[in-house]
Amino acid sequence: MAEKPFAAALNEQIANEFGAHQQYVAAAVYYDSETLPRLAAFFYRQAVEERNHAMMMVQYLLDTNEEVHIPDIESKRTRFDDAVAPVGMALEQEERVGEEVNALFKLARDNGEYRAEQFMQWFVKEQVEEVALMQDLLNVVERSSENLLLVEEYLAREQPGEEQDSTAPPAAGGAL
Repeated sequence: MAEKPFAAALNEQIANEFGAHQQYVAAAVYYDSETLPRLAAFFYRQAVEERNHAMMMVQYLLDTNEEVHIPDIESKRTRFDDAVAPVGMALEQEERVGEEVNALFKLARDNGEYRAEQFMQWFVKEQVEEVALMQDLLNVVERSSENLLLVEEYLAREQPGEEQDSTAPPAAGGAL
């Protein structure tokens, strides 16, 4: 039963994705409380994206007739020392998720689970983009930390992270 280890690992990743969703909501709330609406909107969008990643994984497990476990989520950090810290946290989170996705891909490949490997390919590509996005935003926030309105202007002008990917796997519940 080679699929059981992958399904169990994917269920763990669902918990990680929902955790990332909650952490991004917390970062958005922080920026909202600091009256930085573009940074808040950016992180609210990122939160939805992480939730959708979890729901894509749920749909995969449903499609492959595997059991789905919806996890409890622990409370997330909502206080930060400065406006740079949430973006630094987000970059670390995306790097960690990238490692988790690579481990899932390797598990699928090592176990000869070709459906799972094919499913994970999109997430491998997505994590490269997510890490680059957060690194770019961190660079901008660090350079503009004395005047965060420059970050707001950058987000309004460049609109990073707003692109839609038509190659994404389907999410359970559709595009809610």
